[in-house]
Amino acid sequence: MHTPKDNLGETLLPPLKSGEVLRSRYRIREQIGQGGMGSIYLADDTRLKGRECALKEVEYDRALPEKIREEAREQFLREATVLARLDHPNLPKVSDFFSNGPRDYLVMDYVPGSDLRHMMMEAKRKHTFLPEKEVLAWAEQIASALTHLHSQQPPIVHRDIKPSNLKLMPHGLIKLVDFGLVKILAPEEVTITIIQGQGTALYTPLEQYGGSDVHTDIRSDIYAFGATLYHLLTNESPADARKRFLSPESLIPIREINPAVSTRTEKAVLWAMSLHPDERPQTINDFRKALLGYTESPTIPFAARRRRPQSVLDYFTSPTETTLAWSAAVMLLVSLLATLAR
Repeated sequence: MHTPKDNLGETLLPPLKSGEVLRSRYRIREQIGQGGMGSIYLADDTRLKGRECALKEVEYDRALPEKIREEAREQFLREATVLARLDHPNLPKVSDFFSNGPRDYLVMDYVPGSDLRHMMMEAKRKHTFLPEKEVLAWAEQIASALTHLHSQQPPIVHRDIKPSNLKLMPHGLIKLVDFGLVKILAPEEVTITIIQGQGTALYTPLEQYGGSDVHTDIRSDIYAFGATLYHLLTNESPADARKRFLSPESLIPIREINPAVSTRTEKAVLWAMSLHPDERPQTINDFRKALLGYTESPTIPFAARRRRPQSVLDYFTSPTETTLAWSAAVMLLVSLLATLAR
């Protein structure tokens, strides 16, 4: 029988089995998710009859030095303590956290219902779009949850906002789930990225790429929130930030895909998706007010989408707009480098 091994040739820990009990309390029912950090399990709380909970597993890379793994586990315990204090209707309640051998677990309310990615894919299958009014109603709830996270002291950045992490409960309440990549913005504290990953590429801003979290802040969530709304309104995944940096014309305006979306909503979403953090709304409330029409969004210029030059001659005879688009990209790079150097 073949036993799975990691990159170092060590035997990988097997997934938890149905019926297995952790902490003398949580009986595993089934695996309901899998991420880069570990699995998510549906479990029954044996102390509170009828209560279902989700167990988020954190497994550490054993290729890392032991000291780094110990620091990562200490960070997990600090962050879990902060998450357990949160109380908001649009966030699942974190009720417990513990270690079991080399793995750590975060216990939170199980959230039933469909995620917004599933609903969007259903709409796409039917050749229709989710109604803008409905998406904006969800956005207001998401904004409330993010405002709560960002207003903590120190602020909490979710860092993995995407349609599949937004669950619609049967009574219409939206829950922002999966605290797997959360970052506590403690001043003068270096965040260990071993257990946190980088988020999902389609919704990840430029500053979140790389091995350091030093340059991510609440505006990183604003980008991901905007990219999520783009996807929900168009049924099309947005061009990721790296592609947009190299090819500014790759992000198609929302109304070119779904003309039923209002100009106001399009402008607000594109503002949130600005590549440079300084050019985005600076708070979730700024974005919410623009999205709902309480304030005006700045107009974000779009690079003209033209055919790619096929030869050197084509390049030198290409329109001025193309040259300007590349010039803008270079200027953005210089600006980002200046920001990261601070």
